[in-house]
Amino acid sequence: MKAIVCPDYGPVSNLDYRDLPDPEPGPDHVVIKSEAIGVNYPDGLLVQGLYQAKPETPFVPGMEAAGVVESIGRNVIHVKPGDRVVTLLDHGSYAEKVLAPASRVYALPDTMSCEDACALMCAWGTAHHGLRQRANLKAGETLLVLGAAGSTGLAAVSIGKAIGAHVIAVASTAEKQTACLEAGADVALPYEGLREALKSYPGRGVDVAFDPVGGAGFDVAARAMARNGRLLVVGFASGEIPKLPVNLVLLKEYSVIGVFWGSFVAKEPAVYAANNRELFAWHSTGLIKPRIDERQPLAKAATALQRILDRGAIGKTILIP
Repeated sequence: MKAIVCPDYGPVSNLDYRDLPDPEPGPDHVVIKSEAIGVNYPDGLLVQGLYQAKPETPFVPGMEAAGVVESIGRNVIHVKPGDRVVTLLDHGSYAEKVLAPASRVYALPDTMSCEDACALMCAWGTAHHGLRQRANLKAGETLLVLGAAGSTGLAAVSIGKAIGAHVIAVASTAEKQTACLEAGADVALPYEGLREALKSYPGRGVDVAFDPVGGAGFDVAARAMARNGRLLVVGFASGEIPKLPVNLVLLKEYSVIGVFWGSFVAKEPAVYAANNRELFAWHSTGLIKPRIDERQPLAKAATALQRILDRGAIGKTILIP
């Protein structure tokens, strides 16, 4: 089979498209013939050696793949060859065939495409966990989403609207702001002049801020929080880890909350499974719909990944084997 291999930690341009042996399932594993592979910002951090996890090189990157079950181990009973499924991995999905633990394989409803299934795993899973478990976002609250045109940001916009929040999306260009409005945002703002815009915005402040970007936007959000607000630290796509003036937390009486989705999935699998059920149910009724930004052949993984690292994507990027 063909796969993308990270031979050693370094720039994504070093990724290699090569032949690897077809995987064989162990007793508790499933082999999936991929039809769609999700590309995520953390994939780029992983191959550069900048992520929390550091698998031994060489390795195949990628966390999401959806397709058809090709073979199963003897202990696997919830799926069978021919079933359409999606899987979530620590790494290993950038390949024509994927070996996945059976516990991480989920059957797809007939109404869901493989591309949408990949989108709902990491990006939407992160946003859902952040807003549901970490922020406990409620209907009627005000949600501020920074980096709102990326795959995780657009997911936060849509999930916020599904919960019933008033959503303020922040994105860098007019095209991205339009995408946020199409995803359901009530207001879409640029970063330029954001502090003043939020000051003049009617209401008592931001109840929940969702920040996967860091940098200057975080500083603005930290000053816009309402009393009892929740400022979610999701990531640092800007490359800048901000410093928090903790006197603001004291004076405004809000909370700063970390969102580490990988830890959540590992430590609370039952809650994660319940989150997936809610996302799948929302998708089946049309309440949410991931935006697929672009499709690239598997061989072009490095190009697709670099575009995400450069914050050029609007929504989800998919690799097609």
